[in-house]
Amino acid sequence: MLKHRGFPGRMPSTDYQFTIRRANPKGATPLTARERYRDRRPPDRRADIAFVKALWEHFGDQPFERGNLDAGRLSWLFGREVTAVDDPFDPESYEALLVLNEAKARAAFPDAFED
Repeated sequence: MLKHRGFPGRMPSTDYQFTIRRANPKGATPLTARERYRDRRPPDRRADIAFVKALWEHFGDQPFERGNLDAGRLSWLFGREVTAVDDPFDPESYEALLVLNEAKARAAFPDAFED
């Protein structure tokens, strides 16, 4: 499992996790597209914004390996702002390649791209 050095481990001053410490010996938690509803709690929305901002600052629009990025946090964005590069895509692989869709991410999380 690739560890993304310099990527924030969590959202500052919260328990919202962005990375995991070690690989699961049984295999990676599968990525699944989760539905985001309009009535999500403000802290959850702030965590999404912070995660998208970290993805943009760390990887930009370049493909990246899933590695130690948290499956739960990725799943909130998967299929929309974060898409698979590989075809066929293995949702249970730490080596799976993903990419941030800049246009969709800017539309959904404009605050993540402000300086």
